[in-house]
Amino acid sequence: MAVKYDESSIKILEGLEAVRKRPGMYIGSTDKRGLHHLVWEIVDNSMDEVINGYGNYIKIIIHSDGSVSVSDEGRGVPVGMHESGVSTPQVIYTILHAGGKFTEGGYKVSGGLHGVGASVVNALSSWLEVTTCFNGNCYRMRFSDGGSKIGKLENLGPTSKSGSKVRFLADKSIFKKVEYNYATISERLRESAFLMFCLRIILTDERNNSKEEFCYQHGLQSFIDFLHEGKKIISPVVVFKGGNDKISAECAFQFIDDYQENTYSFV
Repeated sequence: MAVKYDESSIKILEGLEAVRKRPGMYIGSTDKRGLHHLVWEIVDNSMDEVINGYGNYIKIIIHSDGSVSVSDEGRGVPVGMHESGVSTPQVIYTILHAGGKFTEGGYKVSGGLHGVGASVVNALSSWLEVTTCFNGNCYRMRFSDGGSKIGKLENLGPTSKSGSKVRFLADKSIFKKVEYNYATISERLRESAFLMFCLRIILTDERNNSKEEFCYQHGLQSFIDFLHEGKKIISPVVVFKGGNDKISAECAFQFIDDYQENTYSFV
């Protein structure tokens, strides 16, 4: 029997429904790789603040309830009313392709899924809560059921801090298994700390009370020292960098007594 195909077969998915319907289009898969991609997207947002000169501290916690939180000391999330008629946090966390990385002035350099990452994480979470310290006050907003339920923007009072904290619980109905691999997250954060001069990253795992801190004073040179620990060195570390107003590059290398060549690239 032929399947009927006409105008009624064309569907328009509203809001974040498209992300929940086809998560692989946004995070690659719904296995452990896609699950960890949620963490990378929120961490990348904090990294963007550091890259652009706002704060040098990021804290990641794998909570005992299965949720993950990422905190930074950046500029925080703007809280004013957006021109669309809703608060700016609601725009950032519930509307695809909304963010500060499309216009001049917001970010000089950025990574992650521009204007998509935060809302995708929300769409694929049972709940997400964002706390932002912005312009002298601290605010909190909570979303649930993949971002379909939107809480009020609460003013928690004055603060001298700036930055944001995002905590989310991945949706078990979407992911095959919601269990984060500490080694996978640790390795990714260590590499980020090597790449960002003097960035301090703290990773805590409440499931087994483990904690690590990553902070390296000499960037790529420290990275090579780490990679070649215990190996026979036959040359010093050579570091060079250059660029122009729009593009910058840094490279480091060292010769060791080994048959295999290893090359790592980060963009």
